[in-house]
Amino acid sequence: MAGFAFKQFTVAQSRSAMKVSTDGVLFGAWVCVTGAQRMLDIGAGTGLLSLMCKQRAPSLAIDAVEIDAQACLDAVDNINASPWQGIAVHQTPIQTFVSGQPYDLVISNPPYFNHSLKGPDAARNTARHTDSLSFVHLIDAFMRRSHSKGRLAVILPAHEGHEFIALAQQHGLHLALRCDVSMTPDKPVSRLMLEFHRDKTTQEQQSLCVRNKMGEYSEAFIDLCRDFYLKM
Repeated sequence: MAGFAFKQFTVAQSRSAMKVSTDGVLFGAWVCVTGAQRMLDIGAGTGLLSLMCKQRAPSLAIDAVEIDAQACLDAVDNINASPWQGIAVHQTPIQTFVSGQPYDLVISNPPYFNHSLKGPDAARNTARHTDSLSFVHLIDAFMRRSHSKGRLAVILPAHEGHEFIALAQQHGLHLALRCDVSMTPDKPVSRLMLEFHRDKTTQEQQSLCVRNKMGEYSEAFIDLCRDFYLKM
């Protein structure tokens, strides 16, 4: 399968179970990298999110952690072919990953299927189901690997997003920023993009519709993603 070409880099994805998606691009363009010097990308896959954040903040030092060996091969190739240095790929479960310094920002487009039927593709099951990375493991990884002012950002389907918010609150995290994503104006919210802090803060609420009534990309989506998609 040919790579997915963006304006400043290309994502090879022939070996990874999870391909480039609108969700991933949307999240990579949305997540706030302002002020961050060190970032951890949990479940990095092809390296898409790390590359998008690096394009937006070239001085950002990034550790990209991915459990699947084939996805890691794609990520290494994509990062080596990109214009940037300073992204290190680690093939390991986040539960055993060791880092010397705490992170300012932890991001993840995590697995979210908790109880659904699995398919025959083991790598795709790992990428999509929470067996290898539960929500509790993700929150714990953030708490142990970030400092007191660190931020956690995730994207999830709406139902699982609400579950994650409740779980994060149980672990002492506070929702600082929430963006409700719908695909078209007449469809319900399908994705939540969320940012959590340890300190209690006033929650900022956003909403974004990917396409307008004519089925074209909305102005809000174009404004957010125009630095990445070739035809925007």
